[in-house]
Amino acid sequence: MKSMLGKRALSSFVSLFVLIVLVFFLSRLTGDPAALYLPVDASEEMRHNFREIHGLNDPLMVQFGRYMADLARLDFGDSLRKARPALDVVLEAFIWTLWLALVTMALVAVAAIVVGSIAAFHVGRPFDRFASVLSLIGASAPDFWVAIVGIVIFAVNLGWLPTSGTGTVWHWILPIAVLFIRPFGLILQVVRGAMITALGSAYVKTARAKGVRNRPIIFVHTLRNAMLPVITVIGDQAAALLNGAVVVETIFGFPGVGKLMIDSILQRDFNVILASIMVTAIAIFIMNILIDIAYALLDPRIRA
Repeated sequence: MKSMLGKRALSSFVSLFVLIVLVFFLSRLTGDPAALYLPVDASEEMRHNFREIHGLNDPLMVQFGRYMADLARLDFGDSLRKARPALDVVLEAFIWTLWLALVTMALVAVAAIVVGSIAAFHVGRPFDRFASVLSLIGASAPDFWVAIVGIVIFAVNLGWLPTSGTGTVWHWILPIAVLFIRPFGLILQVVRGAMITALGSAYVKTARAKGVRNRPIIFVHTLRNAMLPVITVIGDQAAALLNGAVVVETIFGFPGVGKLMIDSILQRDFNVILASIMVTAIAIFIMNILIDIAYALLDPRIRA
């Protein structure tokens, strides 16, 4: 297990370094920050001084070397837009994204496991067919389209829910509902398939022959053995929520790291862009480590 975690850590470090290199140089292609942060009639001397203060006059390789040296000291630089440490700005936004992802995935996991298990136990019956159709619709529905439809129906036409902000529980309903649909559909399909396979195994037939009731068979005997592929897809979807909530956060004005990343790209706040990418990547790396540990706990062969 230690060897597996070590390989995972090494591959994640290499991936993170490549990501930093790509984002650093590609972000510079968005243009000169001086054109955004100085008045339109600013002189060339003012622009030069602005770039000099922020180290933007140096060659790109010099800037990159200086950034990596600062990063080794855990210095992510300052935000051009907010004149504060970039890491502080990102962490404030990331807390919102983390809460949104945790609440959504908790609801998704419970709902998908319960519905998928019941559908597998009643395979071929109306409930199973309804669950299959529901999962296909959820897995194929684009987030941006669902978000816009949700706003039109529940915010504009019915006036039940707000369209942006985080002030009350009502502000969270639409973002969570939109993010809920796709992972619910995908995880439901995996749970159903894994449970159908597990329910057809010999130990389940033995339990039924001994008179064990249906509920213990589903949620005690078969669910644990069916959880390995389910954990994989739950982890993948949780990482996707952290990494892919950009559209939903932007549409609903949710103050998460996804919206911050888009705003920072538009405003050429390079240090915040890089800090956002790094914090998100590290969170996904930690999540993958936790999934590997869960694997090892469920399957003793992996611990060997």
